[in-house]
Order: sequence, then structure tokens, then C-alpha cells
Amino acid sequence: MPPFQRWLTVLLLVIGVALAAGASAQDTLPEYKLGPGDTIRIQVFQNPDLTLETRVTENGNITFPLIGAARVGGLSIAQAEQRIARALQSGGFIKQPQVNILLLQNRGNQVSVLGLVNRPGRFPLETSNTRLSEMVAIAGGIAPAGADVVILAGTRDDKTFRKEIDIANIFLGKRLQDDVVVAGGDVIYVHRAPMFYIYGEVQRAGAYRVERDMTIRQALALGGGLSPRGTERGLSVFRRAADGTVESVSPNLNDRVRPDDVLNVRESLF
Repeated sequence: MPPFQRWLTVLLLVIGVALAAGASAQDTLPEYKLGPGDTIRIQVFQNPDLTLETRVTENGNITFPLIGAARVGGLSIAQAEQRIARALQSGGFIKQPQVNILLLQNRGNQVSVLGLVNRPGRFPLETSNTRLSEMVAIAGGIAPAGADVVILAGTRDDKTFRKEIDIANIFLGKRLQDDVVVAGGDVIYVHRAPMFYIYGEVQRAGAYRVERDMTIRQALALGGGLSPRGTERGLSVFRRAADGTVESVSPNLNDRVRPDDVLNVRESLF
């Protein structure tokens, strides 16, 4: 095979694999399900008198000409189209109805974002493949005192779903698979960031956020460093053990700071 044909064959193979992977990824995205409060436009091909704009009621129903009440809540748009078409056909009104539904306003599928974000509240899902990071962004992002790890809770396949997700690590650690698709009814909760505390012979005693991979040395620097009377040899850390008891340890300055650590810098004796 000439070099050009070999190159073309390889290129077509790569494109085919990429398209197949993209199609597979799309197949895994959940379909949008109609819910109470959604506003939809229903059209029946070649039957303009049946065009209707309506709102899904709290019990998931709509009222459509000829067939009366029809339950569409919890159905995808394609399923709702099929349900109305079957009702028109089985009632003898139209032989082969072609029904089209357009979502005009999304109010039924909302996600609650709570805790330490800049704009907590309930937000509608504009698309069926909205991801966790997008919902956090819609809520104004994580507040300065908020943690990097968020809690996502909801229902998947009629089972309770809960997952803790490190938002920063999605991008820093290239774990894009953790940026999951959210669904209507999900709750995203952002807890306060882990803190450590420092007192004694330092320039700025107080409570500080535990930054990613922070060391004891960096924690001391965040507290302004030692005062003229302080000494690193007098440093101790009060730390909570696994059984809940608090113990005092003498750390290495390159050790990692743990949440709720209390650093005490004692005065030099000389």
C-alpha cells in the first residue's frame, strides 16, 4: 500500500474511533424529564388547530384538545410526544399523528445549591447535560470560606445517590470524570473549608483556612511568622486522634497541616 493510502487509512480510523467515542458519551447523558411548572408547545403535523402552549401542572398533567388530560410529568420529551400521539390515534381522531413538543420554559427540573456559595438557591436545568461545575458557577461559585469538596445528593435509578467531589481536583488532577451530570431534584452542598488555628508567639494569631497540601512551615508563615520571643523548638500541635481524643505532637516543619490542628508556638527560654 502506498504511503499516502496508509496515512489516509490511519486518519479515517482515528476519526471513526473519535466519533464512536463521542456517540457513546452522548448516549450516557440522561434525557431531560418534564416536570411541574414546565411550559411546552405542542404541535401536530398538518393540524395547526391542535397547536397548544401549556404548563405542566403540579401533578404532572396537561390538558390537550380531543384527548383531555394527559400525564407527561416524569417523561422525556420523546416519550411525551409518543403518549399524546398514541392517545390521538387510539381515540380515532388522527390516523398517524406526528407530534412535536418544544420546551419553552424550564421550571420543573431544578437543582438546589446550598451552603457556602455566593448565590445559594434553586436553579433550573437549562439543558439535560448540565454538569456539577456549571451548577456551582451558576450559583456564583464557591465563597472564600467554602471548601473545595462539595456534596452532591439526589436520586439515580430510583436509588438514593450521594457523592463527595473535589471540585478543584477535577481540573488540577485532570479527573474530568468526576464532573458528573446533575439531574432535577439534586442538592449540591458546600461546607465550610477546613480550618487550622495558631496562637502563642506568632505575629498574627488566629484561625486560617487549610490550603491544599499546606505544610506546618507555610502555616507559620501565614500567621506572620514567629514573634521576636518565639522559637520553632517550642512548637507543638494539638491534633484530634481517630478515637476523638486530642493529643499534643511535636511536628516536623514539612509535615502537612490537618483540619482543626491547633499550633502553639511557645516563648524561647533564652
